[in-house]
Amino acid sequence: MEDNKDSGLAAEAEAIREATAEAAPELAEHDRVAELEVELEEARKAVLYAQADTQNVRRRAEKEAADARAYAATAFARDILSVADNLARALAAIPAELRDDEKFKGLVVGLDATGREIESVFSRHGITRMTPMGESLDPNRHQAMFEVPSAEAAPGTIVQEVQAGYMIRDRLLRPALVGVAKAAE
Repeated sequence: MEDNKDSGLAAEAEAIREATAEAAPELAEHDRVAELEVELEEARKAVLYAQADTQNVRRRAEKEAADARAYAATAFARDILSVADNLARALAAIPAELRDDEKFKGLVVGLDATGREIESVFSRHGITRMTPMGESLDPNRHQAMFEVPSAEAAPGTIVQEVQAGYMIRDRLLRPALVGVAKAAE
C-alpha cells in the first residue's frame, strides 16, 4: 500500500512538471539557457587560464634560452681566468731592464699583445674585471682574506687586492680576494 501511495505521488509530481512545462515552455527553455550560459562562462575562464599558462611557459622558456646563451661560457671563462692571472703575473715579473733589452723585446711585446687579446675576448663575451679598491666590502662580490690596520681608510674598506674578481654580465664569475681595512690600534 505504501508503494502504491509513493508511486502515485511520483506520477502526480511528474504530471505537474509536464503540465507546467507545457503551460510555460519559456521557463524550461530559460533554465536551459541559463545553464548553458554558466557552462559557457566556465569554458571561457578555462580557456583564458590555459592561454595565460601557455604564455607564462613560453616566456619562461625564452628567458631560460636567453640565459643559456648569455652564460654558456661561464665554466670555460672561470678556467681561462687562471690563464689570464698567470699571464699578468708573468708580465709583472719582467724587470724593466729586460723589457728594454733587444733580446727579450719580442717576447715582452708578444706577452703584452696576448694580454690585450685576452682582455678583448673577455670584453666581447661580457666578462669584466672588478675594481674593488676603495669600495666597501660586499660579501656578494668580494672575499676578505685578511684585515689591515689603517688610520686612513674606514673600517670595512678594501685596501688591497690579492686576486682580481670578475663578472660575466650581471653575474659574479669569481669573487675578488681582498684585504680589508680595520681600525688602527
